[in-house]
Amino acid sequence: MLPIELVKLTALMERTSGSPSVRIGLIDGPVLTQHPELAPEHLYEISRNHSASCTQASSTACLHGTFVAGILAARRGSAAPAICPNCTLLVRPIFAERTTGHDQMPSTTPRELAAAIIDCIAAGARVINLSLALAQPATSREQFLEEALNLAARRGVIVVAAAGNQGTLGSSAITRHPWVHPVAACDRRGRPMNESNLGSSIGRHGLRAPGASIISLSTGGQLLTLSGTSVAAPFVTGTIALLWSVFPTAAAAQIKSALSQTSTPRRASVVPPLLDAAAAYQSLLSAQARR
Repeated sequence: MLPIELVKLTALMERTSGSPSVRIGLIDGPVLTQHPELAPEHLYEISRNHSASCTQASSTACLHGTFVAGILAARRGSAAPAICPNCTLLVRPIFAERTTGHDQMPSTTPRELAAAIIDCIAAGARVINLSLALAQPATSREQFLEEALNLAARRGVIVVAAAGNQGTLGSSAITRHPWVHPVAACDRRGRPMNESNLGSSIGRHGLRAPGASIISLSTGGQLLTLSGTSVAAPFVTGTIALLWSVFPTAAAAQIKSALSQTSTPRRASVVPPLLDAAAAYQSLLSAQARR
């Protein structure tokens, strides 16, 4: 089964390619902005310490950023999922282009991540994608991250974060924050992948999304296949962006409720439910009809 079919995204993607007014904050590596499968008119670069465009196309940072960008915003008809190509992608690089290889889970510090989140909020992001992990988090510095996530909650900016690929039970300063949607990875049958982190906060606030052998854009003209929670997260982010494109006046809390189906109480579990884009759409449509 195709990843978009597993999470019932097909009908929503046929309904809309996204709206440019919906801005997605991509906190990741730099993106190969001149890639022929990415529309430059929908890319907006937010730079700070690192270039938003790739200077070393073979670097892990550039490969990862371009791959995730392809899931979210490749042109329709691409081999990449291409969920929301007409949405505006705010590229906020956080990883330096120093290493090469295919590392699947780049890491950053809480303070650097907090600054990136604040930059995306200031640039008008409505949803932020975090396909990353924290490297050696220090409690004293996690305060900056908590404050940035609290700001996102106050501004109604939804934050979607990869659950992590250590195959452990637990949480991080990102995934245990109540405003964040943690994303666990599943295989093509919807079953949690062995390497995906799980836990009470992930089960309570999170979702499962496709993370097994996902194909998306690379930087050398070919395609790339990666697995893990890092590639599962943008399926949820893209779904949120499409929902906001169809229901532009919906509040962030309504979008989150529709995704989580909070009208149906969840059983206590460390495994989150599978993303269901069709059910989220119907939930918002019903809410709109009741107004």
